[in-house]
Amino acid sequence: MRLTVVGNPDNRRVALFRRAVREAGLPEPAVLPWARVLTGSAPPHADALVRVDSPGEDAEVDRLLRGAATPARHGELIGLADTYAGLVAGMGRVAAGGATLLNHSDDVAALCDKRRCHALLSAAGVPVPAALPPVEGYPQLRAAMAAAGWPRVFVKPAHGSSAAGVIALAVGPRRVQAVTPIEIAPDGLFNSLRLRRYDDEATVAALVDRLAPEGLHVEQWLPKAGLADRVVDLRVVVVAGRPTHAVVRAARGPLTNLHLGNARGDLDALRAAAGPESWAAAMRTCAQAAACFPRSLHVGVDLMFLVGWRRHAVAEVNAFGDLLPGVLTDGRDTYAEQVHALTSGRWDRWRAAAPARPTGDATAATGPAGRDAVAGTATEPARPTAGGPATTRREEVGCAR
Repeated sequence: MRLTVVGNPDNRRVALFRRAVREAGLPEPAVLPWARVLTGSAPPHADALVRVDSPGEDAEVDRLLRGAATPARHGELIGLADTYAGLVAGMGRVAAGGATLLNHSDDVAALCDKRRCHALLSAAGVPVPAALPPVEGYPQLRAAMAAAGWPRVFVKPAHGSSAAGVIALAVGPRRVQAVTPIEIAPDGLFNSLRLRRYDDEATVAALVDRLAPEGLHVEQWLPKAGLADRVVDLRVVVVAGRPTHAVVRAARGPLTNLHLGNARGDLDALRAAAGPESWAAAMRTCAQAAACFPRSLHVGVDLMFLVGWRRHAVAEVNAFGDLLPGVLTDGRDTYAEQVHALTSGRWDRWRAAAPARPTGDATAATGPAGRDAVAGTATEPARPTAGGPATTRREEVGCAR
């Protein structure tokens, strides 16, 4: 078995996967830089087995994805739709030589469009928050919230990642409040590592209107369960259909991403609070979500238990969500687990047995609502996950950054 990695050569994701391959006794993987893919390099050969890694954290690759003349400024929220289009085109170039991809280009295209991903999950019976029909600006957003009777929503850029551009919006009779990592500057919007609160409605409206041309996905804000004085959710990595690694993300606010100053929580305490039945149901749901993308070796599922611990829902499914440093299951990190799935034949068995993806409009459009956020009923077996100590402050997840 000889592997090729498409990625940014200096990125730690690439380094960690290459180490896992070497430690399994396999030949050193070839590395095809994203910059070369985007500037016309020949694709991997038809006999190659290819892992495509995130193109994020590289200013020049970001410029190439957007087709821009100059790089974005650090943290600048710009060209998210263009970045997505560049990623889809780049995945097509990688696949053009006929190689076997460990994360298929069609899966990545669906995972990196929140509207398509949500509709696909909903059509497959995966519990997800309900979603509004497409909105093109703040007045339409407020009207849709009023029609649905939702005072609180998450407004998400359709093609964002790592909480970039996400707004947790709460609307009351006399007050509007938006919690977001977005910093508003005179000459642009910037993603920050610090959450900000905006309670001036004109400012909030302008923020939504500036993001809207990139495409928005709006979901009902569901109340998450809490441990101690923090709300919590989970990143669960599913490898070849099996939930194998999990991290608890604990926050005092609505956004739990670890790079926003939040903390890793206690997985054993969360499992005890949920109880064995609710935990097992949640892991079945993670496997069910992964089965929507049967041509991808792994996905990262963001799963939230709701207040009371008896219900849960999938908030996101990430194409490049396997960076969980320090988390081991059976002595393997997420990268070693993927290599093990390849060498043991588990990947081939799961891929052969995976159900067909739903077809039709469900993969291309977001409807007015998702399934109720209740415990999943998937029949795919799931094994318990295991978490490890926090070893890093920054969590890089999502599709591009």
